[in-house]
Amino acid sequence: MTVSVASTSSSAGDIHDPTSQAYKKARRKHWKSTRNRPDHVDADWTPFRAAEKKYKAKFPPPDLSSVLDLATADPSRAEEAARGGWRGRADAVQCTEIPLHDGTEAASTGGRKAYTFPGTPGLVLLPSFVPHDQQRQLVRWALSEHARCPNETNLDTHYLLPTNGLWNEYLHVRKGEIEDAEILPRVALQSPPGVGARSETTSTNEQALIQAEPPGPRKLISNKPASPDNYAEFARTPKLPAPPSQTLRPVPISSLIPKLRWANIGWYYHWGTKQYDFTRGPGEIAGLVRSVCRRAVEQIPWAKVFPVGEAEEGWGDAGPDWMHWKETYEPDAGIVNFYQTKDTLMAHVDRSEICATSSLVSMSLGCAAIFLIGGLTRDDPPTPILLRSGDIVVMSGPACRRAYHGVPRILEGTLPPHLEGGSDADWEYYEEYLRGTRINVNVRQVFPKGFNPLTEGR
Repeated sequence: MTVSVASTSSSAGDIHDPTSQAYKKARRKHWKSTRNRPDHVDADWTPFRAAEKKYKAKFPPPDLSSVLDLATADPSRAEEAARGGWRGRADAVQCTEIPLHDGTEAASTGGRKAYTFPGTPGLVLLPSFVPHDQQRQLVRWALSEHARCPNETNLDTHYLLPTNGLWNEYLHVRKGEIEDAEILPRVALQSPPGVGARSETTSTNEQALIQAEPPGPRKLISNKPASPDNYAEFARTPKLPAPPSQTLRPVPISSLIPKLRWANIGWYYHWGTKQYDFTRGPGEIAGLVRSVCRRAVEQIPWAKVFPVGEAEEGWGDAGPDWMHWKETYEPDAGIVNFYQTKDTLMAHVDRSEICATSSLVSMSLGCAAIFLIGGLTRDDPPTPILLRSGDIVVMSGPACRRAYHGVPRILEGTLPPHLEGGSDADWEYYEEYLRGTRINVNVRQVFPKGFNPLTEGR
């Protein structure tokens, strides 16, 4: 069997070589797409939009000299930083180095560092924070254990997925244990029994929940920020299931793997209303994910991130609570994002959590990416940071949690050497997938200290 989700048609650094086919192809596409473009098309772009366009550009490959890339100053990451021809600079952005501390003592963690940013109070970067072996564990967890029932993915809306998980079925296919069977679209609920991978698992109740999509253009929702004051209103907002596509056809298991984009963690996030659906319960946070998040929050010396007396507005009536995060921080919601190299995440603001100051922990796995974070509007120029596998970004405090941020580019050919090879069972298939993928585990705390969602606002 020759099913594969990875492309090996060109070497990782081809796009930077003017004599390569990849470079020439990108140049042709660029010429075709821009030959009729009006002059000064970028005149009305905000600074954030201009940065997105810069780093999304396929041709010429963007210059990363203004992108913070701390791996370039770390000898232990030299081979990783050389991958794919994508290198930023360790001095590209003003940041302050602070020592990490043990979660239970005041002692330093043996020279491990974190970095804060004067322009974005509350933003903390922890380079290479996740150990190599734990990165592999998290990749396995994300694909094999988490992206499956009962955790909803972007594909569940439209397809009848295998109950043991799409990735696990794909592994069986790759090893020749089963055929590359077709997955039925959800609109084919009345198909004859036995057709498709999960038709027999769809109940009458599931069929009744599917809503018809109303006619007309898709409505864009700009959600208002959540807070303890409007929690009751959010909790009562109807959260109808998204309508499945009416035009999809059955597709092989292997063809759906690259279309996996996200899997929900903990409290269920309803994309239609951009609110959490609290009626569905809190869900579970995997022990591995919880421990990594808590370790990051516990080891950051928050007094150096938020000096007492500075920028204390926006924390709420009770004032700053960072000094208690070691005891009160509890991740309870989030998402696993699966980015292919062609994918982007446009500038946005997280407004759905009732607690708008507690730490949001974001782990990078697999290929590297450009991360942009700006201010409270798109008019604020963003800070560009190159995130590599094992790096963690922590967004905390009112200024940072309400800052616009996005991911304009996944960098081709940047899978680090520590995620290649080895004797791990089935790892060759994970490695093949990761060569064109970045996995982002993004976890946050929905409710502030002392807030009980079961009793508040009732």
